[in-house]
Amino acid sequence: MTVEKIPNEDLQYYLISYDAEGRERTDDPDAPGGLMSKLIKQELQSQSFTDVFFISHGWNGDVPAAKEQCNDWIGAMLRCTEDREKVRQVRPGFRPLLIGLHWPSLPWGDEEMGRGTVSFDLTADPLAPLVDGAVDKVADTEEARKALRTIFAAALEDISPALLPPDVIDAYKILFNEAGLASEGPGGAPGADTEEFNPEQVYHEAKTGDAVSFGASTTGALLSPLRALSFWKMKKRARTFGESGVADLLRSLQKLTAGRDVRFHLMGHSFGTIVVSAAVAGANGDSPLVRPVDSLYLVQGAFSLWAYCSDIPVAPGKKGYFHSIISKGKVSGPILTTLSEHDTANRVLYPIGTRISGGASFAPGELPKYGALGIFGIQGP
Repeated sequence: MTVEKIPNEDLQYYLISYDAEGRERTDDPDAPGGLMSKLIKQELQSQSFTDVFFISHGWNGDVPAAKEQCNDWIGAMLRCTEDREKVRQVRPGFRPLLIGLHWPSLPWGDEEMGRGTVSFDLTADPLAPLVDGAVDKVADTEEARKALRTIFAAALEDISPALLPPDVIDAYKILFNEAGLASEGPGGAPGADTEEFNPEQVYHEAKTGDAVSFGASTTGALLSPLRALSFWKMKKRARTFGESGVADLLRSLQKLTAGRDVRFHLMGHSFGTIVVSAAVAGANGDSPLVRPVDSLYLVQGAFSLWAYCSDIPVAPGKKGYFHSIISKGKVSGPILTTLSEHDTANRVLYPIGTRISGGASFAPGELPKYGALGIFGIQGP
């Protein structure tokens, strides 16, 4: 991608872009071989950086939005002048190398249907643009496209029928399989840490107004299972991206700085917390680092509250997917999380996407079987 400068500040960061499979894009004319990673390695070798920071956005639309988030986060850090002075006192010569990570991560939403009245050129195929806009968020296979046509055709005819039509239910189940998703319970990998997908239950809750997710309303109820599928697909994509592109970059930079006092820090927001957790944990939730990273910052994490624990209380005998981060000491310094009861996406969509039936309530003082780290923090032993 590009070397970006923070507006009105004398500080830059390197924005590196990946595709949906975690492969670095090779279209940067200013980087060696078109790869920003090569430029980063050259800079790290030739200059006296003391700390390397990885920054990952969560659900996001495009490169400009990724730049805006990086500018905001880094700009906020720059305004913490007292904290920066303390850093210089305890780490003389402090000089950060900042790496922004961009990946395609926008879940499917109501805006794909145009919200409200939708008009089409009736001489063309009215379903084609809807299908084309959705495949990247779920699955781009022949069977998935057929299923999406069934769903959109039903939505254009009646967006909120009394019951979800049988052919639409079948289409949603096909989509789940075509998306490569799985139902492995609370110990599953991000994207598979769910119960059996039940489109009828998701539809019922959306239709009755029990939940609103990503701007979805009861008027778009028939498409609510599609939003849920897309949400879980983005969780899986975040893990894939973290375990491949980011993990490889992190380990290569650690090797490059072997014998030097260079510290590594990772920060992610929302789905980006999956990205950085997967990068530290490694492939399949457990592959070695060159050395432990120095800090990990999880802002409003959009993955399971049990993901870091060694034994999930609500599923005895099962470990959280990222348990190796704790059990094998892959972070030498602090792991920090933020949580908020006002995080509507994590508070509302998470229960909708994971449970087979209603009843996401739980007793006071207890924790749910399925809940987001951004609501409950890291839990379990």
